[in-house]
Amino acid sequence: MGEIERESVLPREKEEEEASVDMWKYIFGFVELGVVKCAIELGIAEAIEKHGGPMSVSEISSTLGCDPWLLRRIMRFLAHRKIFKAIPMGSSNGYSQTPLSRRLMREGEHSMAAFILLESSPVMLAPWHSLSARVLANGHPSFQKAHGEDVWRYAATNLDHSNLINEAMACDAKLVMPVIIETCSEAFDGLKSLVDVGGGNGTSMRIVLQACPSIRPINFDLPHVISQAPHSDGLQHVPGDMFQSVPKADAAFLKWVLHDWSDEECIQILKNCRAVISKENGRVIIVEAVIEEEEVQEGKPKVLNDVGLMLDMVMMAHTNFGKERTRKEWEYVIKMAGFSSYTVKSIHAVQSVILAFY
Repeated sequence: MGEIERESVLPREKEEEEASVDMWKYIFGFVELGVVKCAIELGIAEAIEKHGGPMSVSEISSTLGCDPWLLRRIMRFLAHRKIFKAIPMGSSNGYSQTPLSRRLMREGEHSMAAFILLESSPVMLAPWHSLSARVLANGHPSFQKAHGEDVWRYAATNLDHSNLINEAMACDAKLVMPVIIETCSEAFDGLKSLVDVGGGNGTSMRIVLQACPSIRPINFDLPHVISQAPHSDGLQHVPGDMFQSVPKADAAFLKWVLHDWSDEECIQILKNCRAVISKENGRVIIVEAVIEEEEVQEGKPKVLNDVGLMLDMVMMAHTNFGKERTRKEWEYVIKMAGFSSYTVKSIHAVQSVILAFY
């Protein structure tokens, strides 16, 4: 065999070897989600946090009322993925918290538990089984095929699921809003009032109020969402429909709202925002992923760009016509809504901050 032939065969052999290993990740891709959800529901991270130090499996099982033999296997799995840290304790391992495990706690500034519980819920998992039918020509939306109606109509009549959605959005707000306020303060310059369109339970505006007490925040969402939102001094809750009208304010704020909708629907929402913001200093603050055609987006870790692509698949499975957009696609909906100019700023988060000016 010649040298060139040998070089062409070896890469193919290596690719086959890698494929045979990588394939298992897709066969059992659901396992990590299932075990992490189990850890959240059991409250393992809370138990170790409350204990104040490493715990043995017998201590954790006694605290939580678990079968110690089964729990030992769960902890071994989670420690192998560096979610908890294995600590030698006598003849066996104990386990301590890590930055990742603390994100599995239901409370805390870095908690992502609500997001995991939403995405792992039977309601949100069911549409994935119909994704191929969605992609086919003349296919039907996956969520609608699974549940008979779109996600928003479903949430309106199933308040437990609606609250799960809003709690997931709130846990993201707790992470991303401080980053926006710190690194993109120009978004809030000169504002006396700000309306959060589709603001859920008001978490984003409570954070704005705390950081910028001179801004009067308004939390605007559908009536069934507002009815469940907790009262906060200084925060006004307003029920309504963003496709009909938006409360008047100097500026509008939209975080993870527009990616749920088609271009035409986004243009209508943005037009309704533009109609009520200040003509002199008005802007719409859009917090969304910006998908780059290149693999690396300036100022953003590669893994966060990959999350944006995963979110695009989530939009395909969970919404009728939602999608994550490229810069050109964002420019299209912003310009078609009548805005004169816009800027895009990358931040250390999945989302970027897009400012659309009156």
